[in-house]
Amino acid sequence: MRATNIFRVEHSVSDDARYVRNGHHGGVLWLTGLSGSGKSTLAIGLERRLFDLGYQVYVLDGDNVRHGLNNDLGFSQADREENIRRIGEMAALMARAGMVVLSAFISPYRTDRERARTACGEAFHELYVKADLATCEERDPKGLYVKARKGEISDFTGISAPYEAPENPELTIDTVAFDVEECIDRAVEYVRANFDLKKADHPHGQRDR
Repeated sequence: MRATNIFRVEHSVSDDARYVRNGHHGGVLWLTGLSGSGKSTLAIGLERRLFDLGYQVYVLDGDNVRHGLNNDLGFSQADREENIRRIGEMAALMARAGMVVLSAFISPYRTDRERARTACGEAFHELYVKADLATCEERDPKGLYVKARKGEISDFTGISAPYEAPENPELTIDTVAFDVEECIDRAVEYVRANFDLKKADHPHGQRDR
């Protein structure tokens, strides 16, 4: 049964004030793609690069979140939907706090990603980490495709469960066509273009990076 006696609390610190303090807008870069496409590798490398440039940045990774917040969820479609719903809501809160959130999840269903977009509003940026199934199987960093092909893992995305690729992502990064550093470069360029405060938004101008 849903709780009914709940009320939103209005903060005394505005979103804009947080952005000015950090020197950039908060937002969510939602990395989606098949297992083995390079989401976590890209997210971790991007986090390091952005942190060194002065951004307040944090990675939400599928495996890490399932160790804590979502350790009560399995991998049925219903549990996957709830997994992404919770992550979307948490990412939205972190973005409002002024963080650049790098959310690295397979998130195979468009409806779930749209739900996350709704939670985050204009702060949501969908990044499609593109790699074909054959390449992901060849990489198979966790040995999951081998197990899925043997039937040891049910409802495995790309094998026994669908993956719905983004139709209109804000950014596509092809990890087959480009190496890791080139992919990170493209993502950094996107963040700087879309998250940095313009001088008109910042009474003292942008911070040097």
